[in-house]
Amino acid sequence: MKFEEGMLQLSEIAARLEEGGLPLEEAVALYGKGAKIADACRKELEQAKLTVSEFGKNAGEPANI
Repeated sequence: MKFEEGMLQLSEIAARLEEGGLPLEEAVALYGKGAKIADACRKELEQAKLTVSEFGKNAGEPANI
């Protein structure tokens, strides 16, 4: 899953949870799915930051992230 897709899914999950009215079991399942997606997005973002930092090091300039 691409970062942007994950963020879109997280937004949709958050909206559904905020609306309320879901059975508890479904809400818990959605929350769990959102947590997994959030973790995957966080890891991808950390990798992107590392890559940008490496670009900065290789260019001889400090990377401010």
